[in-house]
Amino acid sequence: MRRLWGRANSVNVQKVLWGLDELGLPYERIEAGGAHGIVDAAAYRVLNPNGLVPTLQEDGFVLWESNAILRYLAEAHGGPLALPEDARARARIAQWLDWQATSFTPAMRDAFWQTYRVADGQRDHEAVAASLARTERHAETLDRHLANQPFVAGDRFSIADIAVGCAAHRWLYLPLATAERPALSRWYAEIAARPGAAQVIAEPIS
Repeated sequence: MRRLWGRANSVNVQKVLWGLDELGLPYERIEAGGAHGIVDAAAYRVLNPNGLVPTLQEDGFVLWESNAILRYLAEAHGGPLALPEDARARARIAQWLDWQATSFTPAMRDAFWQTYRVADGQRDHEAVAASLARTERHAETLDRHLANQPFVAGDRFSIADIAVGCAAHRWLYLPLATAERPALSRWYAEIAARPGAAQVIAEPIS
């Protein structure tokens, strides 16, 4: 029995949805977080003491933190997400997972939040501009990197592409003026065409 707790419009939940769908694993998704609540309930806090989403339950095993879940899926279920045997190749994947979580997504937070979660008349436009500037630097880094290789961590699709791809999905469709990034856009179009991405791509950004 496999359950995923979390709302489908959460970027962190989307990473896990993509990973599960990429592997063709059956699961039940339970709405949680945001307007759905549940995350502050005592029973949920037993599963995830942070009161956040996603949380994965699999045959009595419970795991939270989206990138940790991606690593687990890759290690436990292999398939198209199997981690390479070479330690340095695995380290490259871990590097980009951390970059997504500590650099790319945090830089984008204010631009995203102010655009989608704050009423137009109440938006902090200076915060949006600063966030855009920070994220543009990271987008440029990713674009330069992808100009020299097909996928984020090398020559094959990996969980790093899922994590960075979900963040890039928000960045590329943010209704704000951003610089053109041809290599980033090429890579995103390729990974977005994968069947495992369908659920994430179909979900309206909100």
